[in-house]
Amino acid sequence: MSTFDHHNDPVMQAARRDKEARESGYREKALKIYPWICGRCGREFTSRNLRELTVHHRDHNHDNNPADGSNWELLCLYCHDNEHQKQLEFAQGNKSTGPGGIAAASHNPFADLKALLQGGKKD
Repeated sequence: MSTFDHHNDPVMQAARRDKEARESGYREKALKIYPWICGRCGREFTSRNLRELTVHHRDHNHDNNPADGSNWELLCLYCHDNEHQKQLEFAQGNKSTGPGGIAAASHNPFADLKALLQGGKKD
């Protein structure tokens, strides 16, 4: 039984090269246009950790790369992974965290704060 070695397949190698070339082009442009800050968590980046800052395509189409950068946002690795996880969940039927939407919080940590504060007072 033979297995397909996709690492040595010429078509896969060409596709990988094309993808890397495309990514390096829009990544360099995005890093020149936008400040080196994650668009979600606000983490700031320097040349030392810049490799952890990614370019996210707002419409999820990696071939849509307008010169003005309007389809890009810079996200740290963690926020970028989270964004794609939300898309996967939405595609699988979880409509509470759809594109552009954030699930409403169902827990209120301060719900009983007034009662707790009043209970702690000594009269």
